[in-house]
Amino acid sequence: MNKTFVKNIGLLCTPTGSRVHAGAEQGQITKIENACALIEDGKITYCGPQAEAPAGAEQGAQIVDAQGRLVTPGLIDAHTHLVFGGWRQHEIPLKLAGAGYLDILRMGGGILSTVKHTREETEDQLYAKSLGFVHEMLAMGVTACEMKSGYGLNTETELKQLRVIRRLAESSPMDVASTFLGAHAVPEEYKDDADGYVDQMIRETLPAVAEQKLAQYCDVFCETGVFDVEQSRRVLEAGKALGLKPRIHADEIDAIGGAQLAGQVGAVSAEHLIAADEDGMAALAKGGVIADLLPATSFYLDKTFAPVRRMVELGIPVVIASDFNPGSCPSLNLPFAMNLGLLRYKLTPEEVLTAVTINAACSIGMEDRLGSLETGKQGDLVIWDAPDWEMLLYRFGSNLCHTVIKAGQPLAR
Repeated sequence: MNKTFVKNIGLLCTPTGSRVHAGAEQGQITKIENACALIEDGKITYCGPQAEAPAGAEQGAQIVDAQGRLVTPGLIDAHTHLVFGGWRQHEIPLKLAGAGYLDILRMGGGILSTVKHTREETEDQLYAKSLGFVHEMLAMGVTACEMKSGYGLNTETELKQLRVIRRLAESSPMDVASTFLGAHAVPEEYKDDADGYVDQMIRETLPAVAEQKLAQYCDVFCETGVFDVEQSRRVLEAGKALGLKPRIHADEIDAIGGAQLAGQVGAVSAEHLIAADEDGMAALAKGGVIADLLPATSFYLDKTFAPVRRMVELGIPVVIASDFNPGSCPSLNLPFAMNLGLLRYKLTPEEVLTAVTINAACSIGMEDRLGSLETGKQGDLVIWDAPDWEMLLYRFGSNLCHTVIKAGQPLAR
C-alpha cells in the first residue's frame, strides 16, 4: 500500500460534497485548523483535525510536513485552449491601435493565424510544447484541467490536436477532460459558407472524434461573425447524438442567444458570458447550466467583466478558469484569474475557492473524485506559502504554491 501522511497543516480549506454549489452555498467552505490528511493508494482516508487522526496514521507512511501552511484541494482549470501552434504577439500593435477581436479575425489573423501554425506543426511538436504548459500549470497548483481543440478547423488537424490531448492525459500527472471545438471559427476554405462548414463537421469530423473516443465534450463559438444560434444548435445536437456532452462559448461579445441555447440543449457549461443579459442568465439558471467565467480574458482584451454577482443571486453555479490561448488570453496563470475573481467579479474568497475546486470539477465531470478534500476523494492537495486562503487572493502576480500532492504523491518542482 502506498501511504502518505500530510501533517502540521495550519489551515485546511475545502468545499464539501460532489455536486455544484450555487447561490449562498457557493460561499460555504469548511475550514479546519491544525489539520492533517492521510492518503492511501491515492485516495483520502482521513482529512480533519490532527488531534483526531487515526492511530498509526504515520506508520509506514511517506511524511509531508506542511509546517503550518495553508492546504486546499488541487485547483481545477475548466477552460483552456492549451494545444496550439505558434504565438500571436504580432497582434499587439493592432490591439493598441484599437482593433477588436473580430476585426483581427476578419483580417485573417486571430484564430485563423493560429490555425495555420497548428496545421503546419507535427503532433510531436504540439505535444512537446503543450507538455511544457502542463508542467507550468502543475507548478501553480493546478492538478486537473479541460483542454479544447479548435485550431485545426479540418478533420485531420482537429484529430491531431485531440490525440495530443489524449497523450497529455496519459503521460502527465494532470487529470484532463477533452473537448472538441471544431466550431471555433469558419476556416478560409469555407469563407462565406459557415453552413457548409457545419455540414462538413457533422458529416465527417464529429463522427471521427466519437469513433476514436477522443473527446468527452463538444463546444461551439456562438457569437456575432462566427456561428449563429441555429448553426450552434446543429453542432451541439449532433455532438449529443454521438455521446458528446455540450458546452458553449456564449455571449462573449454580444448577447445573441447563446446563453438561452445553453439552457435549451442542456449544456454542462456556458463559457465567457461577458455580455450575458437577464434573459440569458434566467435560461442558465432554469437549465442548471454552470457558468465558466474567464476574467483574465476581460483583463487582457480591456473588456467589461461578466455580471457575476447577479449570477450568484440567480443561483447559477460559477466557475473561474484561465481561458489560456495564444490570442485573447496568453496566460495560464489560474491564481491570477482568481485574483480577478475577487477584485473584479467581487466574489468573496470562499466563493472563489468553490469556483476553482468543486464547481470546476463538476464542469469537467470529475466531481466524484476531485474538487474537495474528503474521505474517498483522490488525494490531490496543494500546500501554499500562505497562512490562509485570503493571502492567495491578496498577493497577485506571485506563485505561492509550495508543494503539489497528486493522488498522494508529492510532485517535484
